[in-house]
This record gives sequence, structure tokens and C-alpha cells, in this order.
Amino acid sequence: MQTLHDIAELRRALAAARAADRGPVCLVPTMGNLHAGHIALVEAARKLGGIVVASVFVNPLQFGDGEDYDSYPRTLDQDAERLAAAGVDVLYAPGSRVMYPLGPGVATVRVEGVTEGLCGARRPGHFAGVTTVVSMLFNQVQPDIAVFGEKDYQQLVVIRRLVAALHWPVEIVGVPTLREPDGLAMSSRNQYLTTEERELAPALHAALREGAERIAAGDTDASAIEADIAGRLQARGLAPDYVEIRNGDLSRPDRASADPAAGQRVLAAVHLGRARLIDNVAVAPRG
Repeated sequence: MQTLHDIAELRRALAAARAADRGPVCLVPTMGNLHAGHIALVEAARKLGGIVVASVFVNPLQFGDGEDYDSYPRTLDQDAERLAAAGVDVLYAPGSRVMYPLGPGVATVRVEGVTEGLCGARRPGHFAGVTTVVSMLFNQVQPDIAVFGEKDYQQLVVIRRLVAALHWPVEIVGVPTLREPDGLAMSSRNQYLTTEERELAPALHAALREGAERIAAGDTDASAIEADIAGRLQARGLAPDYVEIRNGDLSRPDRASADPAAGQRVLAAVHLGRARLIDNVAVAPRG
């Protein structure tokens, strides 16, 4: 595995790979502090063939005031070991000066519509930070394919909208959420949980799954389902940030979806101690 920190050396390495006809370039963007969920993204990329590039960059633009940018775990040495073992060809780990030579926020890329509501409403500017850094990575790596996890479902929809709007020639592949045996979605921020909080955390997935089952069984009262999920979470000691049912394209369930085949999702974010946990569950098709 090559570990590169500079745009020019990254482009040289990928140009050589393309010249050798080693197949499509597949990008797995991360902020590091990797866990098994990240490795599942790498494994999905490996199955697509070609060159796998994993990026590690803690992006300041997607953190809001009072969030954990300064304390976010930076574990590049351990990340490199895990990525090499998983079969990554190129680890791209640029510093802030490489990514933002004029300083963060001088130029940003915004996607309207799908960034509103859900995490977009609770974290102003977050998705502008995400779409800006993803646009930069697409420009630097010029991947044929990029892999993102479904745990950050709104992010996945936003990236797909970004690619469509700006005509990026990149196929976006979503990978199902990897979970702990008790259902908790894997996340770097799970390490913020105390032992007691960790025991409570699986209630998030359980409540969302129950809500999805109600919808699949024919319950159409979205407001009641959302309220019941929020109440169940509060009773378990989790503080809901939001609980919402959306179509797969994030439109409201009372509106026609642009992609009916995408189905529906039950999405939520909760606060539990220091951690803010997000999760979502797809509604199984009827019949």
C-alpha cells in the first residue's frame, strides 16, 4: 500500500495505475479512526475490482461550533495498518494545508433541498462541509466509483444529488450499515459512550426497527409512529434530536417520491451522554 500526503504525488500514482490499465479507481472517503464498518466499505470497493483509494482527513468544515473537531480521534498509524490488511492500494492522507491552502471556507459547494431537515437542521453548515470536501476529493482522485455507508443516509442522498447536479462521472455505491451483535450501528463516536450508556444505546435501532415494521404492516399514521418512537427512546434514557419517516429520496411520505423504488426510511438522531448517535432503518416492501 502506498501512503501519500500530496496531491501531485497522488495524481502521479493514479496516472501510472490508469496507464497500466489496472481497472476502475474506487474511492472510500473516511475521517479515520477506523472500525469494522469502514473496513466493510473497503471490502465492498475491493469486490468492484481495480484500484482502491482510501482517504483519511478530518474535515474541519463539517464540524459546527461546540462539536468535537479538536477531540475527534486521529489514529493514522493504526488506520494505515487496518487499510493495508484490508487490501487498500493507496492511502491518501492529506493535511489541512493541502486540502485548504487558502484556509477552510474560502470556497464551498452547497446542495439545496435534501440538506434541509434531519441532520441538516440540527447541524447548520455540516453538509456544505461534506459536499465541499467530497468535491475536492473527487477532483483530486478522479475516481470512477465512490463508496459510502448507509448509516449516514442523508449524507448518501446528498452526495448522489451532488454528483447528478454537477455531472461528476462517478458511480456512488451505498453499503448497508454494519452493526454490533446487539444492533448498534458501528460508529467512531460509540467510543464516547460509558459502559452504562453503551448498554442503553441499542434501544435506538430497536425502536427504529419497530417503527419500520409498523409501516410495512400497513400503518400509515407517520406522526403517531414518530411520536411513539420518540417516547420509547426517551423512556430508555436517550434524548431524541429528531425522529422522522421519509421516502428513500428524503421527500416527505405524504409527497410523491422521485424514486418510488427507493422505498421509505425511518431515521433518527439521539443524544446519549457525550455521543450523538444517528441511525436509520429501511421499510421492507409490502407483499
